[in-house]
Amino acid sequence: MKRTFLARRNGLLSPADLSWGFFAIAFALVALLVRLIAPNFFWYALTPAFHAADALALQSHLLISSFSDASALTAQNERLMQENAALVAENQALLQKAVATRDLPLGILAGVVARPPESPYDTLVLAAGTSAGVEPGQKAFGAGGVPLGIVSAVSDDFSRVTLFSAPDVVTSGWVGSASLPLSIKGAGAGVMGATASRSAAIAVGDTVFAPGPGQLPIGTVARIDSDPSSPVVTLRIKPALNLFSIAWVTLRDTGAGFSVSVATSTLP
Repeated sequence: MKRTFLARRNGLLSPADLSWGFFAIAFALVALLVRLIAPNFFWYALTPAFHAADALALQSHLLISSFSDASALTAQNERLMQENAALVAENQALLQKAVATRDLPLGILAGVVARPPESPYDTLVLAAGTSAGVEPGQKAFGAGGVPLGIVSAVSDDFSRVTLFSAPDVVTSGWVGSASLPLSIKGAGAGVMGATASRSAAIAVGDTVFAPGPGQLPIGTVARIDSDPSSPVVTLRIKPALNLFSIAWVTLRDTGAGFSVSVATSTLP
């Protein structure tokens, strides 16, 4: 019986059981010793892992938020594209304005809002009025200082220019290198006319000038009508600028340099 009891006791204290229990007790003692000596050891040891977990959670939250805000980002992108397109169009308009006005003389710059055939023939409607300093009787000039007409009516924000080609408008000028004086009359539909002596030897293509601050070309002789029995010829004068494509003009008072007969009034 004694031998059997010892066998059972030896079985409980086998080398395998003793090794497992020893390590378990040793680990518990070491953990307790570390807890007593350095209470925050495990906290500091695991802090990097905690920070990594927080960073991972933050990145996950941002990723999820980006998917949830996809529609808002798309709308914002479309709005920015529209603003960019508007700025490009504005820059192009400013560039076109700069190119169109670089050859204009000094004066009140006015944009043309209506020209033939939108406006009545031989008139221009300008987007400048008394608020911009425009007054009846001021002269309108196109690119290169070409005289176009005279301001015949004004309102606060708009004005009307009667062109030299308008019927019954009479302008003093001269033609050719010989400076032959002319009384230029508007014939309507963008055409002017004048009469001159047959002996003046005027030719098609001669430049017609108007007086003012310098020698100002007003048009060219496009055709000469003559009657063998008459000592004079009739000149058909084409304006120097295309009246259908004028976009900008300048207005200024040239004093008594021009001699123009045209009625002026105030726009309603």
